[in-house]
Order: sequence, then C-alpha cells, then structure tokens
Amino acid sequence: MKKEIAIILPYKEKYTLNEASAAAIWVKDYLGHSHLKDKTSVFGYLHKKSRPLTQNFINLDISNIKYRKNNYYTKKFYEHYKKNRYNIIEIHNRPESLVFLLKKKLNSKLIFIYHNNPQDLRFSKSVKERLFIANNCDQIYFVSNWVMEKFFEGLPFKYKNNCEILYPGIKKINAFPKKEKIIIFTGKLNSSKGYDIFGKAALNVLHKFNEWKVYAIGNERRETHNFKHKNFNVIGWLPHEKILNFYKKSSISVVCSRWQEPFGRTAMESACYGCATITSNRGGLPETFNNNLILEKLNPLALEKLIIKIINNSNLLKNIQIKNFNTVIHKIEDLTNKIDNLKNNLLTKKINYIKNKNLKILHISSFDEKNNHRLFNISISNKITSGFIRNNHDVINFSYKDYNKKLLLKSNGHTNSKLLNISDNYRPDLILLGHNNILNGKTIEEIKTKYNTKFALWYEDHLVKGGPNYVNNLNLIESNVELIDHYFVTTFPDIIKTKIPKNKLSYMPIPADENIENLEIYNFNNRYKDLFFALSHGVNYGKLKPKNTDEREFFLNELIQKNNKFAFNILGYAHEQPKWNYHYFNELSKCKMALNLSRGRPTRYASSNRIASLVANGIMTFIDKKTRFFDFFSNDEMGFYNNVEDLLNQMDKLYGNINKINKISKNGKKKYFSIFNNTIISEYILFKTFDNKNKYKYVWD
Repeated sequence: MKKEIAIILPYKEKYTLNEASAAAIWVKDYLGHSHLKDKTSVFGYLHKKSRPLTQNFINLDISNIKYRKNNYYTKKFYEHYKKNRYNIIEIHNRPESLVFLLKKKLNSKLIFIYHNNPQDLRFSKSVKERLFIANNCDQIYFVSNWVMEKFFEGLPFKYKNNCEILYPGIKKINAFPKKEKIIIFTGKLNSSKGYDIFGKAALNVLHKFNEWKVYAIGNERRETHNFKHKNFNVIGWLPHEKILNFYKKSSISVVCSRWQEPFGRTAMESACYGCATITSNRGGLPETFNNNLILEKLNPLALEKLIIKIINNSNLLKNIQIKNFNTVIHKIEDLTNKIDNLKNNLLTKKINYIKNKNLKILHISSFDEKNNHRLFNISISNKITSGFIRNNHDVINFSYKDYNKKLLLKSNGHTNSKLLNISDNYRPDLILLGHNNILNGKTIEEIKTKYNTKFALWYEDHLVKGGPNYVNNLNLIESNVELIDHYFVTTFPDIIKTKIPKNKLSYMPIPADENIENLEIYNFNNRYKDLFFALSHGVNYGKLKPKNTDEREFFLNELIQKNNKFAFNILGYAHEQPKWNYHYFNELSKCKMALNLSRGRPTRYASSNRIASLVANGIMTFIDKKTRFFDFFSNDEMGFYNNVEDLLNQMDKLYGNINKINKISKNGKKKYFSIFNNTIISEYILFKTFDNKNKYKYVWD
C-alpha cells in the first residue's frame, strides 16, 4: 500500500521501547488505534542497532552531522518526500522543520503538533514567526489549552480555524487494579519537576508510615539528590509499559512540577490507572484529569500534609482512586478518531456534489464569444460540452481565447493562475483541453496532485506530413505529454508520427448535435443548385484573405473547368465571401448534394468539421475515397470519389433522380447520428480517459 502520510518526530526523540518519551509515545499510541497506520510512515533518528516501536519507521541517519542537526535532518526527509510525494505530513514539536517545508511550497497538507511552549521553540518564539505558522499551516494541534494560549500570546487574534487542542490520549484498562501501599514519582529527577520537594516530603511520610514504599522512576545527570530510606527506591529510566505497570499497583502518584508543564502525561496516566494523583497547578497539569488533589503551595510541607491526609482516610483515598479510574477524560480512541477524521478529510481529494456516476468537467477551449457565436453550427467545443451534459455530467466552459485577451497576448501566466483558482473552487474530475495546450506543466501537475484530476486533449487540425502547419500542430499537442492522460484527434492515429504513446492516442469523429444539425435537406423543395461547397481562409478570420491560396481551389478549378452540366453553389470562391450560421444553412438548403473537401492530402478518417454540418443536416455528401469513410458509411448513405472525373460521373448517374438523392441523404443523416452524435463521442472521451466500461458502441475504436 502506498504511504500517503508521513510523521516526523523530533530528531532527539527516541522511537524505541526503552527510551520513548512524550512525542514518541503519542505517535506509538495513535498508530496502535489508527485506521490509517498502513498508509503512514514514521520518520526519526535512531542508531542502527536500535529497534523502533513500529515497523513503518524510516531512519533519517544524521550520525555524522555535528552542527545544525535539525536542518540536515529535515533536508533528509525532504529527499524522501520528493520520491514519495506524501499527501499529508505531520510534524511534531519542531517549528524549524515545519517552516522549512512550508517554504518549499509542497503539494501536501501540513499538520503540526506542539508538545511544548511555542515561545520556547526555535522559529516559533516571536509573534511574527507564530503568525507565519498560523497563516500557512493546514492544521495546528496543541497538547493543552495552556500551550495554545502561549501560542496566541501577543498575536492580533485569539482564535483561528486551523488551531485546536488535541490532548494526548490513553487506553483505559478494563478493571480496577489491586493497589499496594506505594507512592510513585516518575520523570526527570530534577528540581524543575519538583523532585526535591517530593523527596523531602516522601522521607517524612515514610518516617511516619513505615509500611508504605516510595518509588522514584527516572534519571537526571545534571542534578544529584540523595534521599535515604530503606523504603525509598530510586529506579532508573524504564520502558513506558513497565512504568504503566507501576501505576497499576501504586496508590498515590505525585506530579509536583515547578515548571510550566505543557501537559503532564504522568498525571494523566497515573490517574487513569487508579492512582490518587497529586499535582501542582503549573501549565497544562490541571487539564490532565478531573483533579481534586492540587497543591495550593508548592513546598515539601504542603505535599507531606496532603499525602498524610489521604493515607489516614482510607475511604477518601479509595474514593479518589475509583473516581480517577472511572472518569478518564482523554481516551486514545477519541484522539485517534479526531486526527483520523482530519486526515481522511485531507486525503479526500474532492467533495463532489454531483452523483458519483457523473463527473465534473472543466472544458478549456474556444467557445466563440469573441465572434458573437458566429460559428455555433460548426463548433466542436460546444457540441462536446452539450454531449457531456446530455449524459448527465456537469460542465464548466472556459473560453481561453476570450479571457482577458490583452493579458493572454502578453503572458499565459495569468491564464494558468486563473485556471488554478477555478480548479480550487470546482475540483474537476476531468480537465479537457479543446484544440489547445495552454496550461504549463506545473499547473497541470498541481491540479492532478490536489484533486486527482484527469487531463485529456482533443485536436482537429492536421497532424500528418503534407497537412498545413502539421509540424507546429504536433509540437503544440506533444507538450506535457507525460501529464496528459489521453489525446483525441480527428486524424487516424496510426498514420501520425509522434512521441505521444499510441495507447494515449485515439481517433475522434466530428460530432453532430441534434439541436444544431436539425435540418432535413432531403425534405426541402425548390432546390435548384446541384452541388454545395463552402471554403474559408480560417473560420475565426471569417473572410477571404487577400492573395491567400488554398490547395482546395486547385480541385475546384478543375471541377468547374470539366463541368458542363451541374449548377454549383460554392462559397468562399471567386470573391464570393464565406457565409456562416443561418446564412450558411440558407445556402445549403438551395442544394441537392454537397462536397466535403478538406485541406491537405486526403488521409484516413480525416475531415474538416463541416462534414457534420453536411451529412447530419440531411444532404447527400461526397468525400474522397482515401479518407476511408466507407468503413462507416455505405454507398446508400454517402458518395465516395477517386478524383474530379469520378465525382462528376457519380453526380451524372444521380442527375434527375431526386428520390435516390433524398434516400441517400436521409440514410446518411440517420447513420451519422447513430454513430457520431455528440452524446456518443463525449462519452467516448470519458471511456478512454478513465478506462470506463463502454456505455455505447464506438464503431471507430
């Protein structure tokens, strides 16, 4: 299973059975109950012979580093990140590591857990540093309210949505344990922890109650305290599980810290295990359990009096023990559920309010706003979008040519930024690039990483040698080839020489739309022209270009020269300007037959987008045999010619036989809509891009 979550411990934190302290125990306990443990890796630093607490540990070896260890430690993690690209990174108690990763602007969600006073930690001491963390980290947890208050101290606000308390948790034992006459102190045996106070008070208690025993578990090399009594036992540092076993049999636990404890795990644990736990009121200690044994004065005499009070009153001692055992307020299950819910939410790339079987699609193409939709009847973009919608998908159109044109001419950067923002808001399942490749690789990669979005591209211009601008066209679509999931082209892929892998390249027919190709030319009376053809020097330009030559004109010249019988209606030729939309339909409706002639040499399945506006509008259409459209249409549905003479001969055979012409026209329209309508073609895009089960029969695939 791919590891999606990384947990980074402080490099000094020993993630081992014998040496684990607060943060390591926190992580170990959490992973013991988390449903996400198989998706998680724990990073830390251990000597090679040390055995980590869990198998998912990755050692960041900094044994040869003498200075700036945390910096090198974090850089080592970053090298791992570049290989694995974790979706979530959870950092414990090292703001320096957090800030390092924040400045890398990773495509990951960052969670930070404060185990100590934020003002005591590097890169978190100043108000400016804490503001940076608050405003840039996805989630910040504090082990107590006291720690959170220290974080907000001096900040211009006292609340932020990404800041919450997440207390350390503990698993409640099943039955109240058998108690012995033991008083216990655990932790660093120093004056900050109040060990000197405890030792003096404990000696006095033992002099009065010699049947009781005292255990001090821990160590401290920097201080020496010598408390002598036969029942005063000093034990070195023990593994966490053994300390818990001591809590089980101890009757009284003392946590009398002088310093501001961020939380006080020993207090929580000993109370949970049924000890009558005495604490000071420093830092987060009052938040560890529902305590009624808080020292009013932090000195040996006050502690001695309180211990003696509960020893002398066995009922009081027992009641406090039972109460602590029964009222555990920080259960590990609650901790785990809270942070697992957060992580599951972050791992969910999108919340999609469209039904699961349907998709959200961002279609980036030219939707002809700049031409006032003059080209609505031949726009592949609009037809594909309509097809998606008819198949119950949700679509947003982004007309890139019409967006902020001045900025676009200057730089694509603004457009990429705009589309990033749209994706953040919409979270599309698919981004379809329509006859363009305007997004840069960084933008595509960021969107794919964030929302698991698929990218597809359709393209209708020439891509084979001999076609106009075929080299530039190929260069355009080959950009970002490793990031685009699938390509759809109106030329048969096998004849395209490209670096695009063949398994990512599919043929796409020109779609027809029932609301646009809604004419039935075969039912029109008074058609007095025999053959229709429309030529233009660029649909966006809209007019004939002076001194522009088009290779189709050579075919038309020969056709006109050899014709002595038929009436032609040729638009865009001999200074006859092209016509568009309903003016185009009006010219088409004058004619009995039509010619589909595309630029470039005829190639397999290649056609201009006008083929749909001809065949699907119910006019008998001729096309060059070399396009092999006879793979889809019979001679009763379309006409196929070899050259000018062959075209004229076939027209001659049909001359005067309007019934046959109309029958072929009607059959052609029916066939076109049955195999090439936009609901089929738009679903084909999803079928290939998402490797779905086919919804329709795709006769060209």
